[in-house]
Amino acid sequence: MKHLINERICALFRDNWQHTLTYWSVFFSFGLCVAFLGPTILDLRCQTQSTLQEITLVFFSQQFFLFIGSTIGGFFSKTLSCSLSALAVSTLIISVVFAIIPLCHQLLMLAFALAVSGLAMGVIDTISNLQLVKIYQKDSTIFLQALHFFVGLGALVSPLIADPFLSETNCVIGNNSANATSLRDLRNKLAGRHVHNVSNVHLHTDGEVTTNVSYAFWIMALTNLPVPIAIVILMYHERVFSCASDHSRRLLDGDVLAMKTWGTTGQLDDSGHQNEKTESLLDTFNCCLLGNKHGFPLSFFGIHILGGLVLFFSDGIVGSYTGFVYAYAVSPPMNLPHKTAGYLTCVFWAAITVGRLSAIPLSYRCRPIRLLTVSQVGVIVTLLLLLVFSNSIVFLFIGTCCLGLFISNIYPCMLAFTEDVLEYKGCATTVLVTSAGMGEMLLQVLVGSAMHNRGSYSFLLSGMIFGCLGFTIYILLFFVQQNHKSFTEALPNNSQMERLEENGIKTCSGTVLNSWEISEQKSSIDP
Repeated sequence: MKHLINERICALFRDNWQHTLTYWSVFFSFGLCVAFLGPTILDLRCQTQSTLQEITLVFFSQQFFLFIGSTIGGFFSKTLSCSLSALAVSTLIISVVFAIIPLCHQLLMLAFALAVSGLAMGVIDTISNLQLVKIYQKDSTIFLQALHFFVGLGALVSPLIADPFLSETNCVIGNNSANATSLRDLRNKLAGRHVHNVSNVHLHTDGEVTTNVSYAFWIMALTNLPVPIAIVILMYHERVFSCASDHSRRLLDGDVLAMKTWGTTGQLDDSGHQNEKTESLLDTFNCCLLGNKHGFPLSFFGIHILGGLVLFFSDGIVGSYTGFVYAYAVSPPMNLPHKTAGYLTCVFWAAITVGRLSAIPLSYRCRPIRLLTVSQVGVIVTLLLLLVFSNSIVFLFIGTCCLGLFISNIYPCMLAFTEDVLEYKGCATTVLVTSAGMGEMLLQVLVGSAMHNRGSYSFLLSGMIFGCLGFTIYILLFFVQQNHKSFTEALPNNSQMERLEENGIKTCSGTVLNSWEISEQKSSIDP
């Protein structure tokens, strides 16, 4: 059995290797953008000659528009040409933004450039996940783990490129109040996006600017440039540019990518392409927007909402932990040296990257539901032990590593699990990606406010609360998907649906039938 599964996965990859490698490279671009801002923020402050409080606003600019981009990314996924075009433009925008950042000498110009990059990142996040899920369906977990591994890889490469060009002393000549050591400490703090911990830091803004960080951005622009080129090659391979191509071709045309909708068999016409009935496949997203809820059970929408909430809290934990573990480590009772505390964020991201890499073979052997359960329990146990041993420096590093390993699998496994339960109908990927971005943005603000008002101990306590909420919602999701599974098993089988279609019954693109209506139509057809 395993041999047959292995052959099927290998066959799928052989048929879609160019698509898969392209989407993985796109997520490498995403990772570059995730991590470049923190280490370079002080040099960008010098470049724009702004205060530290003003320059940290660009963090919010990028994060907010990443959320917006994740939301609108689903609108570009209707056809293959539209999806690939959106990815090509988005990755090219990232290279262009990297190239023009050194030319942004005004704070508003820099904020606008990073807002545009955040928008492109959001589109990349949604479409890349959606594409892989649609291609590999029940086998998508393995490829989603690899996809998210490339995020961590890009996030590790970006600081390495920037590091040789960062200023070791104050990059505005005429101010000697900040030495190299204090700037390194401050840079470590900002690398974790600790925008709530810089209100008492004052750096000089007037004088001659001396920084070489421009070279870092230009190198990253060139490093990222092969990605949009690879997408253009894929578009040429798919005949997107051909006048003779079918521009209305859906994402899942072809034998490998064909899927079933509610009551749609995906029959092929004489030319070998799917007929017009398959055009309803991704229109289920429009059904969600139009509120056509009569064709789906409540569990269908409950899975969307609960799955989104699970990622809301898990990605919120990732964002808040990377954002404030440094501030927690340098505060009482830890009182770690600044340089030592700066390693915690690197350890956390390295653990996430290793966790996703190691999960690739595990995804082949284990179902997403099992990996999700182990990951959720592991996150709860790790956060609980971090609370219990809150005075242990050694366990802070061990717990950070374990937390990264466990939480790394939740995002890709939840995408694969939710889409599998919904049988690849609806708008689950768009909802989940958007919810994850919202959680990363909002929970960082909550944790920062709690630490400012209640002290550093609230950092771990907030993480434990978020973890418990996410685990509780995950348990509720498990029971809801069981109910949804019972509903789908009660529906007519494919042969019955074919007979319904022969009698003129339509699905989401026309009239969505609920289970009662299908039963009525079925009873009228059966002899």
